[in-house]
Amino acid sequence: MGEQDRVLVGEIGAAQGLKGEVRLRSYTQAPADIAGYGPLEDESGARSIEIERVRVTPKAVIARIKGVTTREAAEALTRTKLYLPRAKMPAAEAPGADEWYVADLVGLKAVSPQGDEIGTVVAIHNFGASDIVEVSSAAGGENLLVAFTETTVPEVDIEGGRLVLVPPEELAE
Repeated sequence: MGEQDRVLVGEIGAAQGLKGEVRLRSYTQAPADIAGYGPLEDESGARSIEIERVRVTPKAVIARIKGVTTREAAEALTRTKLYLPRAKMPAAEAPGADEWYVADLVGLKAVSPQGDEIGTVVAIHNFGASDIVEVSSAAGGENLLVAFTETTVPEVDIEGGRLVLVPPEELAE
């Protein structure tokens, strides 16, 4: 199964407590939904990871992984990325809807409204307020971090392999 056939849905963080629970970084819209997809895969695709139970607290998403009953076993999973086969992902709500999976955006060319290449999307971040698109600059130098809004990203063309990026004026020099 190729990388495009799977979607990154979360990552296991630190162990929580002594009975094998883990903190979980969920990339699903509602954090608890990560437990509803059935078995997930690790980065290699060789290991199946099943979330038995999840609870969302004000500070973290806490999960119990099937077969993990000790703190040591939980610690061994720290930083494991969790993938779901794309075929098991729900489809966008409506054709043409402004919904994409982060996996579909990473790797797109970022171009100006005039069509000039700005760089390549390397990540989408969310630090609590809103999504941020990170673009590696085609001209070299530091990556650009731009709020992912309708104003700054007015067009996303997955099939065409690009998105239009309108950087803030101070960066557009």
